[in-house]
Amino acid sequence: MGRLAQTDGLTEIQRDILATVRDFVDKEIIPVATELEHKDEYPAAIVEGMKQLGLFGLTIPEEFGGLGESLLTYALVVEEIARGWMSVSGIVNTHFIVAHMINAHGTQEQKEYFLPRMAAGEIRGAFSMSEPGLGSDVSAISTKGVKDGEFYVLNGQKMWLTNGGTSTLVAVLCKTDEGADTPYRNMTTFLIEKTPGFGPNPTVPGLTVPGKIEKMGYKGVDTTELVLQDVRIPANRILGGVPGKGFYQMMDGVEVGRVNVAARGCGVARRAFELGISYAQQRSTFGKKISEHQAIQFKLAEMATKVEAAHQMMVMAARKKDSGERNDLEAGMAKYLASEYCKEVVEDSFRIHGGYGFSKEYEIERLYREAPMLLIGEGTAEIQKMIVGRRLLEEYKLAE
Repeated sequence: MGRLAQTDGLTEIQRDILATVRDFVDKEIIPVATELEHKDEYPAAIVEGMKQLGLFGLTIPEEFGGLGESLLTYALVVEEIARGWMSVSGIVNTHFIVAHMINAHGTQEQKEYFLPRMAAGEIRGAFSMSEPGLGSDVSAISTKGVKDGEFYVLNGQKMWLTNGGTSTLVAVLCKTDEGADTPYRNMTTFLIEKTPGFGPNPTVPGLTVPGKIEKMGYKGVDTTELVLQDVRIPANRILGGVPGKGFYQMMDGVEVGRVNVAARGCGVARRAFELGISYAQQRSTFGKKISEHQAIQFKLAEMATKVEAAHQMMVMAARKKDSGERNDLEAGMAKYLASEYCKEVVEDSFRIHGGYGFSKEYEIERLYREAPMLLIGEGTAEIQKMIVGRRLLEEYKLAE
């Protein structure tokens, strides 16, 4: 293991967890990742291995059967997994966001019902906020939930669900008319249990997962739409039991999700650097290894600096959240920096590989298709800069 992306101040337990995950990635993920990715095949054996390691319950409190670890521990685990194959980190990430939302905002009954089975990996979560015409403007949400006695009737179409087919629990944001003076207080999160699979759901009448969306990269994990036609959900499956709080619950989930996306960017960038520096010491041109050419050394230096900077900012954002402080500024910075640097490091590694980087026989080809997703996931770079800019103006506001 090289000296890049080290984290100071970890406990012995955290170091042991990371060592176990790193060993799992090296032995069980990296050797099969490219083959499975090219087949767009769900990594069932890898997921089963993660269940055995307890990774689905990493941050769930011990009282509910989890390991009770911090966001920092989780982010460092995600970094290691993404280093092996980014799609695998996506499988556990949406599950983690839903578990975090239930633990932070759910009723006691919801926590006791869902969290133990989520910790065991028996229930796996998906997160559903986006819609076909929504983009970054959450206030434009059109999926509706209408109260009908002790139930809500849901109608609409959701988009970009990671684990949409394989999940058994979906946290769905809907517009509900609660009479508030702002659209953000007229949204509610519903917890919908379903059977895994595609097509009309046999246990939830009116709910359909049409099929996998074909993507440039980020394969293996299923990304789907979700169609709701007169789906009846009991009122006790509103997250927290009170309608009108959905937007704020989802934003809390997105906030930790941004740290996760930053961690993924760090992992992919680190793997791209490893591949680049290794290939540079094997390939010869003009009578010497290309690693001896100053131009390549400059490129490796820039790549390593970006890997290190992104990692340290991601760690700072995770620790800020763990401290209980507001971290939207740090999470936005970390997500923005890590995703942009990831794209640049991957492209530089691709360039080092020369023509072979364009071949599907080389791992860098897969990373080159995966990196762009990080530029979009959990909010585009423009959204991150808007969040950061607004927070900076709050922090540095001039006295009137």
